[in-house]
Amino acid sequence: MTVDAIVHTDFPKGYTVLFGADGKVIMTPRSEEHSSTIRSMQIDSALALGRHAKVISDVYIDFPADENSAPDLAILREDARKEGKRYSFEDVLLISEVVSTSSARKDYDDCTAKYGRYGIPVYLVVDPYAQEVVLHTQPTANGYIAAHTHQYGTGKLPIALADGRPFALDLDELPRPEPEADAR
Repeated sequence: MTVDAIVHTDFPKGYTVLFGADGKVIMTPRSEEHSSTIRSMQIDSALALGRHAKVISDVYIDFPADENSAPDLAILREDARKEGKRYSFEDVLLISEVVSTSSARKDYDDCTAKYGRYGIPVYLVVDPYAQEVVLHTQPTANGYIAAHTHQYGTGKLPIALADGRPFALDLDELPRPEPEADAR
C-alpha cells in the first residue's frame, strides 16, 4: 500500500490500524472493554510510577528479527531512550496485552512465547471476558517459568518491576463487559 493510498483511505471506525515496516497493514477491532481496560492500567501506572513515567500504549517497540510489536501497554525503564523513532525491547520492564475476542490465542500463546524469548521481565495477559489477569515472570527461551492467575475483584496485585519500582494493578477497578442486552 502506498503512502498516498494510506492517506486517502477511510479505515472503519472501531479499528486500530497499524502499519508494519514490511508494508503490512494490520487492522484490529477495538471494544469498549479493551479501551477501558487499557485506560484503567494507564491510571494505575500513573498512580504508582508518576504522571511522567515512561508508559506507552499501542506504540511500536523494536524486537530482533523484525518481530516488532505495539503492545496494549508497556512500562519502560526510566532511562529508556528511543533508537531512531522507537524504543528497544531491552528498555521494557512490563508488557500487558488485553484479550479481545479475536486475539485470545495470540495474547495467551504467541505473545507469551515471544516476550519470554526476548527476556521481557513481566508479561500480563488481562482478560476482561474471563475476568482474570495472568502474571508471567521469569522469562525463558520458550516463554515464562512462572504464571499466576488472579481474578478480577481481588484487590491490588503488587508487581515488582526489574528496576526496583513497585507497581500495583487494581483488580477491583478493571472494567467488566456489560451483559448483552436482550434482542427485541
